[in-house]
Amino acid sequence: MSATPSYMPIIRGDMLDYYLSQGYYRMQQDLFTCRFLPIDGGFYTVHWLRFVLADMQYGPEQRRLLRLNERFSTFIRPFKITSELEELYAQYRSSITFDAPETVEAFMLAGAKHNVFNSEVIEVRDGGLLIAAGIFDSGLQSLAGIMNFYHPEYRKRSLGKYLMLLKINHALGHQKAHYYPGYVVHNYPKFDYKLFPCPRATEVFDCVSGLWLPYSREVVASQSAELMADLSEQDFDFDELI
Repeated sequence: MSATPSYMPIIRGDMLDYYLSQGYYRMQQDLFTCRFLPIDGGFYTVHWLRFVLADMQYGPEQRRLLRLNERFSTFIRPFKITSELEELYAQYRSSITFDAPETVEAFMLAGAKHNVFNSEVIEVRDGGLLIAAGIFDSGLQSLAGIMNFYHPEYRKRSLGKYLMLLKINHALGHQKAHYYPGYVVHNYPKFDYKLFPCPRATEVFDCVSGLWLPYSREVVASQSAELMADLSEQDFDFDELI
């Protein structure tokens, strides 16, 4: 389901805040939402997350990761496609075991000449070498993490999770209310890394009531059961569901 009219030159910050709060998210130059995800022949329910930044508190694991990587330099710049970013992403993509777009450009722009989002990139450097990059979009009161990738030789430093913490710290420094990391999938733990920063500050969107609820596995299981029960009671067009 798409939310972005084709004639819009830019998505304003207040508009991005609103759509994120309704369980929408960025895909290339559009906003979309979904409730179901086909994986390996199965059919799973999608549950959108956000962190309430006023409740954010790092524990020992998060503080250890920040200390582990504190020797690296970090920079925040306006997002633009560069050969350096593409080279790092190509190295990252060659090391992963899941499907991903071929380039940063394909992931973010898909041929568009103008980025309708207010996007920035966090660069992590070891000396002069770019070892990780995290792209995010900013609204007036929210920040959405869009893309993280890193050099495979630095895998043991958990740079994907580290970039999440850096984005959250940036959002806190700009007095944002929420950080949106994407979704988890019920009974499919591959996406559970998005809970890493602070499960106690995490909310999950209830697409039936339109409310954000405190995250727990029990709440997600209940939402999933309701979605699957509703699905089993009706005929559907799969393209409309995703």
